[in-house]
Amino acid sequence: MESSMAQNDYSLKRKLLSWIIWSVAVVAVVILLRGCVVTSCYIPSSGMEHSLLPGDLLLVSRWSYGLRMPFSGNQQEKRWGYDLGSRGDIALFHHPAEPPECPISSRPLYIGRLVGLPGDTLLVDSLFNVHQARLLSPDCQQLYAYPPVREKQLDTLLRRLNLHHNRLLAADTLRYIRSFSRYELYLLQQATSDTLSWLRPLDALAGESLLQPLVIPSKGSRIKVTPWNITLLRNTLILHEHRRATIERGTLCVEGIPVSACTFTQDYYWVCTNNPVNLCDSRLFGFVPHSHLTGRATHIWFSQQPGHGLFGGYRWNRIGLQVN
Repeated sequence: MESSMAQNDYSLKRKLLSWIIWSVAVVAVVILLRGCVVTSCYIPSSGMEHSLLPGDLLLVSRWSYGLRMPFSGNQQEKRWGYDLGSRGDIALFHHPAEPPECPISSRPLYIGRLVGLPGDTLLVDSLFNVHQARLLSPDCQQLYAYPPVREKQLDTLLRRLNLHHNRLLAADTLRYIRSFSRYELYLLQQATSDTLSWLRPLDALAGESLLQPLVIPSKGSRIKVTPWNITLLRNTLILHEHRRATIERGTLCVEGIPVSACTFTQDYYWVCTNNPVNLCDSRLFGFVPHSHLTGRATHIWFSQQPGHGLFGGYRWNRIGLQVN
């Protein structure tokens, strides 16, 4: 009897030990996959609309730009399989404008489209709006202006096309302003016999003569200092190159020495949202260093409209979609 109880006790202990080992193994595999292969992120706002919607949950490949190696330091973390990525990628990255003493991995995560790769030259206006960005995706939006007398006609078209999300952004006595993607503009043109010649891109009204070239720094590159990039270069040198930089009487001084050009030790990117009104991109925080990139968004694995409970608001048609 005692022998049988001891045998049962031994069998129970073996099963418990086996369960613990398997549990630890599963947790280790999940941590390994999440840390080295793929992670997930939630879209809380409409900055990437309509490519991504609030409530989307994304799979993010951590291998896309090289796997970040642990314990490699904070400032220029080492990568295994370093890759610059592709123009137009929707990338997850850590906020680049945090204080330098804050570890990169502890900084808030943002998502945006890579419109400028290291070494690229972009055309920007005085507000650092990139005028090539809208060509990367039909979902990238652009600001349009139109006369106030056209508001009723446009509102009727938008209701007919079920574009209820499109709201008036600004208005004065001369013009109203809304943002449209190329696809939305196409729908508007198909829904009426009107040529919509009165609906004009806002940047076209400003005139292309105001556009200036902006060079994206690459590792080892030497960037000329100009009036429109001097503040951006100074901030980048301080935040990411960890050099003492000041602007004195319109001249950039690095380590106390006036310079007409400066050299960079990292690769950088220019990141944009789809919506020109959403400023959570490089227009706000400047260049994004390669060391801050986490990975490229690949697929939507779940989607639910915010504010719905357990049994509603699911977007079944978005689950499994490839992100582009």
